[in-house]
Amino acid sequence: MTTGLFWFTQDIRLDDNPALQQAARQCDQLLLVYVHDSRLERAGNFNAARMGRARRDFLFEGLADLGQQLDACGQQLLMFTGDPVEVLSELVSRYRIDRLFCTRSSGVYEQRQLSSLQSRFPHLNASIIDGYTLFDQSQLTEIVDPFPVSFSAFRRRVEKALDIPQPLPPVMDLPPAVKIEARGEQLSTSAGYHNDTWFAGGEQAAQSHLERYFSSLLPSTYKQVRNELDGLENGTRFSPWLAQGSLSPRRIMRQLKQYEARQGANESTYWIFFELLWREYFQWYAHHHGVRLYHLKGIQGRSPLTSFYPQRFKSWCEGTTPWPLVNACMRQLKQTSWMSNRGRQIVASCLVNELALDWRYGAAWFEQELLDYDSASNWGNWQYLAGVGADPRGKRRFDIAKQTRQYDPDGHFIEYWQGNEQTFALDHVDASDWPIPPRH
Repeated sequence: MTTGLFWFTQDIRLDDNPALQQAARQCDQLLLVYVHDSRLERAGNFNAARMGRARRDFLFEGLADLGQQLDACGQQLLMFTGDPVEVLSELVSRYRIDRLFCTRSSGVYEQRQLSSLQSRFPHLNASIIDGYTLFDQSQLTEIVDPFPVSFSAFRRRVEKALDIPQPLPPVMDLPPAVKIEARGEQLSTSAGYHNDTWFAGGEQAAQSHLERYFSSLLPSTYKQVRNELDGLENGTRFSPWLAQGSLSPRRIMRQLKQYEARQGANESTYWIFFELLWREYFQWYAHHHGVRLYHLKGIQGRSPLTSFYPQRFKSWCEGTTPWPLVNACMRQLKQTSWMSNRGRQIVASCLVNELALDWRYGAAWFEQELLDYDSASNWGNWQYLAGVGADPRGKRRFDIAKQTRQYDPDGHFIEYWQGNEQTFALDHVDASDWPIPPRH
């Protein structure tokens, strides 16, 4: 009798879950486990937590949804709080686990946890399967060797050369649960982070939004509205569920192709695919570069000219800088845990160029605050903008006045998010937090 353990991470869904499909086929009994590492909620490097409250609540909603679906399949989701390596090690030992199944992660820390577990249990047959990306690693072996130095090079290599695997149907038939002595600590779930059901956590909310979006005509105008600063219909809004793993990128592509077959393909529908390719690039970028994703010098080995002014960073986080558009975006983030892609580029450019701060502080703040945080996309994009990543043109600088004229010409966005309410001079204290006397 084969006893397996499925470790849910960024794949908390039944639809198009290749690792779970394989576990269901190859095991006689199965433990289904999620381990929440509460250490992620503590302030760490760069004075930010790796998981803020909003994303935690969104995650717990997703886990509650997954648990309900598994109950309907005659299985159960065991949810623990603690160090994932220690929790899983105890389960492997106590229940004599033969097989471990999980989805491949691009995260350095997650990869280290898996390696640690494998080193403790050399007998453990581990299956690490691609389910968070469009492509399988095996498809990319020759395509990304050497790894492309830019997104454009990556796109040219994969766009027409590789077929995206078709999404798998939802897992409905699972092996019986392993009889355990006691259930793990049940995670409490939020009653609902957002009033807007577009951002309710979990697979069922994700599938509802996917169906709603592709049942409309919004995909045909995506490129025209993708840079808008606000408005739930001005973008696909798939990213929170993609990051959580409650929505498969392959399922999105399947729906996109079906939409194009019904309504016709155009530049906007192509651009949805284009954005998914950007996400894909950063996933394999993170795999390739590893811990350099978090280094000040990035992958370029180029040290940016920077310092650290605590007051500047605080003003940026709180939205009290001299730039109303930046303030509005940062206040939007604080209140909703969301910011448009254009807004993210503007505020990141402000931190790097106008405030001359270490880009990693901005990346860590986004990690704490964003509902759709994904380590590869977040840190890869910050490197890109700071000039230490994949952008061959070097550091990007956005003219904030020009961006304001272009994307908020009537000032509605700034007014709504009170970007003008409280602004400070660039420096009212020096680098040592001593007050700077006003000039007369």
